[in-house]
Amino acid sequence: MTALRHTLRLILVALLCAPLLASLGAQTERRSVAGERVAIYNLAGRLRVQSGTGSDVVVEITRGGRDAARLSLATGSIRGAQTLRVVYPSDRIVYDDVNHRSRMTLRVSDDGTFDDGGDRDSFGRHRVEINDYGSGLDAHADLVVSIPKGQRAAVHLGIGEATITNVDGDLRVSVGAGRLVSEHTRGALSLDTGSGGLTLTDAQGNVTLDTGSGGVSINGVHGDALDIDAGSGSVRGADIDVKTLKVDVGSGGLRLDRVKAARVDVDAGSGKTELELLTPVEHLGVDAGSGGVDLRLPAAQSAEIDIETGSGGIQSDFSVQTTHMERNHLRGKIGDGRGSIKIEAGSGGVRLIKS
Repeated sequence: MTALRHTLRLILVALLCAPLLASLGAQTERRSVAGERVAIYNLAGRLRVQSGTGSDVVVEITRGGRDAARLSLATGSIRGAQTLRVVYPSDRIVYDDVNHRSRMTLRVSDDGTFDDGGDRDSFGRHRVEINDYGSGLDAHADLVVSIPKGQRAAVHLGIGEATITNVDGDLRVSVGAGRLVSEHTRGALSLDTGSGGLTLTDAQGNVTLDTGSGGVSINGVHGDALDIDAGSGSVRGADIDVKTLKVDVGSGGLRLDRVKAARVDVDAGSGKTELELLTPVEHLGVDAGSGGVDLRLPAAQSAEIDIETGSGGIQSDFSVQTTHMERNHLRGKIGDGRGSIKIEAGSGGVRLIKS
């Protein structure tokens, strides 16, 4: 009995220490990638993109998982960019270090590239399935990518969480599945996540956001243009100062506060649309399927207006010089008529609120 207890204790200690031993065994490798354009590819793992020094992009790679040793690194020029690719020698990958159960399939080239426009050509591409359980290649790579100022770079991640901090350059980050968080960036920024949601804070420059599912949260964008395309999940934001603002949200609703933009276009499938504009607009177009539209406009706003609803009333705090009035259709102008406001709402009322 004493020997049995001793054996059980040894087994318990081994099980408890296994994660620690695995982490101690993980080794980090550094690679530099030089070029006017740089592209990084990795199918699974955590990603951190940060500011760097010098002239090269520096990537720190930490392999993980039972089969980590089977991963390899490849470099070279592909489609005009100098690349670093983490190559997975399997069409089925297991990666369980995620916050939710997930499964996804990607089209991956034999050279390890994906999601970069090259997948339009199916030649040499194969389906790779990534799961958080089951059989397959148990391997992933966590990356820290340091971007020097002014660099043009793209980072492609299949599944995993990604964070971006203090980057000053022309940057694109795409994530197939996993949350994407960005803060304190300068320069052109393009963020794309298939599922998992997106949070953006303090971006200086032109910004493009694209999400398949999951909410979008924005706090502070200053540049020429902000373009948001959200499939499902709410879009919420504040402190936006751009020349042009475009938003396409499938479902979940839209609310943007403290917006300065000369031109605004919104296409909302379902959910309420709420916009607070701090400065007069030259052009404002809203096409809302359902949920109603509330527009808060400065008292100095002038515009030709054309508002039509399928159901629900039309209310305006502004004095409207009416040229056409029906129950659900209003045309006219406010102020001297400079600028244009056109709103179409399938269901739900429309309100013009004077700030």
